[in-house]
Amino acid sequence: MPNRKKSIIHLESVSKRYDEYGVVVNALDDVSLDVFHGEFVSIIGPSGSGKSTLLHCMGLLDKPSSGCVFIDNKDTTKLTGKEIAQFRGEKLGFVFQNYNLIPRLTVLENVILPGLIMQKDPSFLEEKATELLREVGILHRCDHKGIHLSGGEQQRVAIARSLINDPVLVLADEPTGALDTNSSAEIMDILVKLNKNRGATTVFVSHDLEIAKYGKRTIVIVDGKIVGDTNGSTQQFTKVADMLKKNKGGKKN
Repeated sequence: MPNRKKSIIHLESVSKRYDEYGVVVNALDDVSLDVFHGEFVSIIGPSGSGKSTLLHCMGLLDKPSSGCVFIDNKDTTKLTGKEIAQFRGEKLGFVFQNYNLIPRLTVLENVILPGLIMQKDPSFLEEKATELLREVGILHRCDHKGIHLSGGEQQRVAIARSLINDPVLVLADEPTGALDTNSSAEIMDILVKLNKNRGATTVFVSHDLEIAKYGKRTIVIVDGKIVGDTNGSTQQFTKVADMLKKNKGGKKN
């Protein structure tokens, strides 16, 4: 259940500008947003609307041109490069469209790796990784190399990996973008379950309305601005679909 008294992310007047061949593109334009503990939030918008840029600013993978990003009450815009890397490792978990597994490592080793980087006890990490792999339904492949897994199986591993350091926030960028319909549904069901059972605050980006419907709250972004913030009900989601039909353009993804 979301705790609206505890903001995990607070974005304050965040803008992101790119200079492309002398042309300034406003990927994000004065965006303010709060995500609360325990929420399951989808971000959707037309191609080039700024949704991935928004997620990358939340995940400290991209630095805003202006404005502040607070995560767990910390103003991250004041952190140095080294501090950002440490903070990401401690507080954030990531799930990417292309899984980003290391082919030469086994499934178990891939899940453990972020914990080793944070210098946690290997025995503790192995026990925890085993439990996470059991939860996402891929423990039986723990000794296999990631390269031998299907896309859906690799994404299960990536989800387990994202949780190994007990992040306050999981960020997923098009987590089903490379998967077929059945695998996409399985991955979203896993994320929903982990959000419910573990309270894993999750924000995910999708270009697919059917996937975005899994969000209990949906943020709609068009041309770098938030134009909708709905509660995920069927009636509200009809409004989201109407917004997207009217705004098929976009500037920067």
